[in-house]
Amino acid sequence: MQIINKDNYLLITSEENSFTAFYNALVEEKVNWITQHTIVEISGDLKVNPKDFSLFLDIAKEKKDLKTSFVVVYKDVDVDEISEETNIVPTLQEAEDLLEMENIERELGF
Repeated sequence: MQIINKDNYLLITSEENSFTAFYNALVEEKVNWITQHTIVEISGDLKVNPKDFSLFLDIAKEKKDLKTSFVVVYKDVDVDEISEETNIVPTLQEAEDLLEMENIERELGF
């Protein structure tokens, strides 16, 4: 797992050989990123099934309570199979756009 500090958020990318290993590393390092806007980019080399994304629900809820954004980038996602409470998009650009929209919503009091 690699953590890159961007201007307005942290970008966390997967380098592990399995989704389980990546998720475990992500949770282990949560104290280092939980209070910042975060985009998690999962490598297309990792095979992820829709049930795996449900693991992000608790993190997404915690981030929302902290008034920070949490977006997952995975190119082979079928959003119809994922909970609406988890922000999952296919590209980094869409993740950055979503992060910006959530910032605007927070500023407007939504």
